[in-house]
Amino acid sequence: MAITMTKQEHEHRPKLSFWQIWNMSFGFLGIQFGFALQGGYMSRIFQTLGADKDQIPMLWIAAPLTGLLVQPIIGYLSDRTWNVRLGRRRPFFLVGAVLSSLALFWVPYSSALWMAAGFLWVLDASINISMEPFRALVADKLPESQRSYGFVVQTLIIGIGTWVASNLPWLLTWMGVSNEAPEGVLPDSVRWAFGIGAAVFMGSILWTVWTTSEEAPKDLAAFRRQNAEKAGMFHGIQEIFVQMGQMPAVMWRLGLVQFFSWFAFFTMWSFATPALTEHVFGAPMPDAGAADYDAAFGAYNAAANKVGSAMGLYGLSSMGFALVLTMVTAVRSINRRFIHGLSLTLGAMGFGLMALAGPQVPELLNLSFGLIGLAWGSILSMPYAILSSYVAPERMGISMGLFNMFIVIPQIVAALGGVNWAYKFIFGEAVVHTMSLAGLSLLLGALSVLVLPGTKQSQG
Repeated sequence: MAITMTKQEHEHRPKLSFWQIWNMSFGFLGIQFGFALQGGYMSRIFQTLGADKDQIPMLWIAAPLTGLLVQPIIGYLSDRTWNVRLGRRRPFFLVGAVLSSLALFWVPYSSALWMAAGFLWVLDASINISMEPFRALVADKLPESQRSYGFVVQTLIIGIGTWVASNLPWLLTWMGVSNEAPEGVLPDSVRWAFGIGAAVFMGSILWTVWTTSEEAPKDLAAFRRQNAEKAGMFHGIQEIFVQMGQMPAVMWRLGLVQFFSWFAFFTMWSFATPALTEHVFGAPMPDAGAADYDAAFGAYNAAANKVGSAMGLYGLSSMGFALVLTMVTAVRSINRRFIHGLSLTLGAMGFGLMALAGPQVPELLNLSFGLIGLAWGSILSMPYAILSSYVAPERMGISMGLFNMFIVIPQIVAALGGVNWAYKFIFGEAVVHTMSLAGLSLLLGALSVLVLPGTKQSQG
């Protein structure tokens, strides 16, 4: 008797309503609160604790290294898990949520660079424990005709989380929470934002766990017997390498696109704060012990809030992008390759505009992040929708985990000096050229879309 659902059986599953898909994806709100606070404010934390601009990428390296190890392992384990109460993917949601919430709460209280880097490592590992099973859950529960729709709804929720979380320090400052602090200490506006993020992370994951069910294997006894026979770390590592050797060709092609896309966004996350506080607002992080340190540090904190708020716009525009795609994919077929290539091109234009922004035209920064959000919305949905059409349902978790190698490898390359070397070699010493490098990388990603298969379209 079959112990897993075949692809043909999977396609006969009933379509889910918008609210069912919304509930099963709602945990991504918390996951994105974690990623947005990490992406928007970790470099600010590192600078506050004394890091030089060129040190920042290396301080970020724990995050992608962790993802490279955690994602395929969690994918493998979630494919082979069945808990009577929680099912296959939801146990991992809960474990990741508890660990992520604790790390989010404590990271802004770091008193040394090594401590902040350690919390980033724990935070990224914990977020990945929750995130990868979420990607697999959409593919588990939805037929092919609703895959794009499901991933786009996830992107809509991600956009909401990005926008709200990125604006939290600015909003809290506006509400009267202090945005000032002594040298080497994060202001209360940042600490409170991370505390709120921890609560939202936990609450949104619990909502998905309570409102979403999972289908048990057709023959649960056989499922458990088969997995017991292949239990153990050795079998797990062996299976991961076997699956790497059997990855469909489209995954490697998507990997090329993903490399350039995620190199660009890692560059943005690690360098946007130092680059834009200096270039756009004329308020770089002051040197320790400077005579006017308190005033300069206050100006930097105000500028960093503005940069974080502007970064939130890429979440807002990705939300709008996802909302439009949600309505379109609910009723008609889309060309995933064309949409992805166009979106990456517009995002590259957004990065390019940042060099033109300045104290006289800070509003240009809003347009830049708005265009970047279109690329972000596509990156979070189209590659997964394309890939899910080529993967067997029973291997969805490990396949999504392996696919994310193409997310973390470019980030490792960037952190190990790729960004520092490339932007200075191609564009010049000014730190704002890190954003120009991100734009070039995203443009190369758009051109790489041409290697993807162009005939397979999908509705929903």
